[in-house]
Amino acid sequence: MSTPNILLNVNGIEVIYNHVILVLKGVSLQVKEGSVVALLGGNGAGKTTTLRAVSNLLAGERGAVTKGSIELRGERIEKLSTAEMVGRGVIQVMEGRHCFAHLSIEENLLTGAYTRRDGKAAVAATLEKVYNYFPRLKTRRSSQAAYTSGGEQQMCAIGRALMANPKMVLLDEPSMGLAPQIVEEVFEIVKDLNKREGVTFLLAEQNTHMALRYADYGYILENGRVVMDGAADLLSENEDVKEFYLGMGGADDGSPRKSFKDVKSYKRRKRWLA
Repeated sequence: MSTPNILLNVNGIEVIYNHVILVLKGVSLQVKEGSVVALLGGNGAGKTTTLRAVSNLLAGERGAVTKGSIELRGERIEKLSTAEMVGRGVIQVMEGRHCFAHLSIEENLLTGAYTRRDGKAAVAATLEKVYNYFPRLKTRRSSQAAYTSGGEQQMCAIGRALMANPKMVLLDEPSMGLAPQIVEEVFEIVKDLNKREGVTFLLAEQNTHMALRYADYGYILENGRVVMDGAADLLSENEDVKEFYLGMGGADDGSPRKSFKDVKSYKRRKRWLA
């Protein structure tokens, strides 16, 4: 059974691609209802695979969860279809700002409401709410998505997810390819949605500094394992995190950086060494 305020419970999952490539090696994490949780780590650490395991999008990549369990409010969800996940309020915003290029911004947003059955008036109210959060989208509502900026396309992708009235949004690399000012704007909106609307976020992000500023809790992945986790403010002050992920330390003699797992504090935590 799940703890009452635990929305998502990932317990020791392994993920294999093409029946042979082991990508996740016993990943466990929890997401409390109404929180913002960050999955941190470099490229190839396993962040995107973790999100796809939760949203059941692995099959399209010839991947599968082969061990462990994933629970949403205490219910095992590994066998559910993506449509059933949407029905339970879990929506993934894919890396790379996937918009329908030939559709207008507003048409893109309305595709997010496809599964809703609560009537046109309710959908129109949600659309107006999305425009309140993303005023730039309202300005560009009739523009073809292909001719909007990267920041506008990212906002459109998040706005489309919100049109489904999600309980939890899985957000994959929201800062990728965006100017710093736009990245901050996107994260401010995420925090606003979390506080005002109660939307829970699990986000995968390489920009550790930005993610820890806006998250409540963080998990650091390396080579498919969780090597550290903790409250975001404590992680941002941790000396090892500063050195390996915030660019505030490391060798000054030009020698290559060690893996995070080589630092002493890693070795003290036996559960990281499995």
